[in-house]
Amino acid sequence: MITRSGLSATHVLGSTPLARSTAPPSSHRSQDMTEQTPPPVRAVVFDMDGLMFNTELVFNASGTELLRRRGKVPHPQLFSRMMGRRAPDAFAVMIELMELTESFDELQEESEAIFAELLDDILAPMPGLFTLLDRIEAAGIPKGVATSSSRNYLKGMLDRFDLSDRFQMTLGAEDVTHGKPHPEIYLTAAKHLEIEPQTMMVLEDSEAGTRAAAAAGAHIISVPHEQSDSHDFSMATAIARRLDDPVILGLLG
Repeated sequence: MITRSGLSATHVLGSTPLARSTAPPSSHRSQDMTEQTPPPVRAVVFDMDGLMFNTELVFNASGTELLRRRGKVPHPQLFSRMMGRRAPDAFAVMIELMELTESFDELQEESEAIFAELLDDILAPMPGLFTLLDRIEAAGIPKGVATSSSRNYLKGMLDRFDLSDRFQMTLGAEDVTHGKPHPEIYLTAAKHLEIEPQTMMVLEDSEAGTRAAAAAGAHIISVPHEQSDSHDFSMATAIARRLDDPVILGLLG
């Protein structure tokens, strides 16, 4: 659960076992949620945690351990309410719901250490990521990343997979005033890419991120996974099973 100086605390506290599987959930099938023909895609913007990499599993394991050390078991609603949000907002939910006496700053160092210990053994790209990146580049479409995590953490994760140079734009928690589900980060992304939001395809794995993109007017495709399978994606333009789903690839021209 690395936080302000590291990664978003939004997905930190989970109870998912330490499995490497990133298989798509069974209850969400690939589907278009609208009959309207979208405008041509002029850019693609990715969320990161849980969308590009299986960091939800690391967050869940580290968060469970953080709470175990305090004699606590995560509340059933905690993870869903935290997912997709910036660290201070997510920790505020956690501290209140779990009745912790420590502050965000007090929890930060310990959560970072736990996360770092677990990362190498669990971390993997989500299915279809590299196929999708290749297809976007073949189509000549610019792409970016817009995450609730910090810029340092964002860069570190991209560098692990030699991906930093493949994105024309990146935004982290420090680049906006309001976190997801507020639309600011996706409106900012469209501005940086010099396009209208409705011509921007956004890929998200959480309800908070999906709401942010939808409110920005983007073409939002949700890609649920085990940890977000219960989220409400009714505001999405479409739902995909994985990143190389035809629902996504078919819009790249």
